Amino acid sequence: MSEVQDYNSSLSDAAQSRKYETFSYLPPLSKESTRAQIQYIVDKGWNPGIEHTEPENARSNYWYMWKLPMFGETDVDAILAELEACHKAHPDNHVRLLGFDNFAQSAGTAMVVYRGKSV
Repeated sequence: MSEVQDYNSSLSDAAQSRKYETFSYLPPLSKESTRAQIQYIVDKGWNPGIEHTEPENARSNYWYMWKLPMFGETDVDAILAELEACHKAHPDNHVRLLGFDNFAQSAGTAMVVYRGKSV
């Protein structure tokens, strides 16, 4: 095993140190930072989507979709409200925001906005 660690907690608390998606090595996003990321998705013309999963299943490729992707939605407040509704309905789950790029037919971005409780 290497002596070099990419972050300190990987050995002392493996469940807590797992990292997922864009920004996961940074402190949790503030409301303003989340709003700015949503605005970026809207400005790119991407369709926002919201997914959630239990922390123990977060490494799976399959997360639960929260409703349908918000095709054509440009209201940042509406997207924030759906993120909060998903988190309220599933408070122990990770909740992530995706920006689906129609041209590339893939997710242009994905970020965990709310972290669930560690196992």
